[in-house]
Amino acid sequence: MLRVHDLTCARGGMAVLEHVGLDLAAGEVLVLRGPNGSGKTTLLRTLAGLQPALAGRIDCAPDAIAYAAHADGIKATLSVAENLAFWAGIYGVTDIKNALQSFEIEHLSDRMAQNLSAGQKRRLGLARLLVTGRPIWMLDEPTVSLDIASVKLFAGVVRRHLGDGGAALIATHVDLGLQAQDLDITAFQAASQPGGAFEEAFT
Repeated sequence: MLRVHDLTCARGGMAVLEHVGLDLAAGEVLVLRGPNGSGKTTLLRTLAGLQPALAGRIDCAPDAIAYAAHADGIKATLSVAENLAFWAGIYGVTDIKNALQSFEIEHLSDRMAQNLSAGQKRRLGLARLLVTGRPIWMLDEPTVSLDIASVKLFAGVVRRHLGDGGAALIATHVDLGLQAQDLDITAFQAASQPGGAFEEAFT
């Protein structure tokens, strides 16, 4: 589903990762490991097409990737259901019931997002994945603000996604209890290089 060849990723115009290669097949999950600041977010954003690569090739079907970052991507003045309906409409999906049920936020459907707890907001943000219809999930620290029960809930959602033929690439320090391969990105650390054409303000 995803094949990466000799990829170089940049942050703030400087190469941070070089010669990255990976393969991700249907039903597989790959967990990115590495200390904070090592380039996990930069790699995910590059693979998701949110910033350009300096070199290399990413082979993936068009519109196959759904990306979830630290921000929940929700509108505070809309209800839970309205938020999901908004995102579902963007992806041409009409049914949000599965997303509500999967993340156990159905009882919060009419509550304004601004009145949710941090954990509830996080579950709503992650529920957006289920209305994208996209097979490859790229997740950057998805369990932030989630309690133990919600982490287990999320892991179950990922398992079902994999069982349906999806795949996931996850940057996390949390053990999700998934049968996953680890990719330590410190093996791809680049030597600092000044200059560059891209000026991304990411960490």
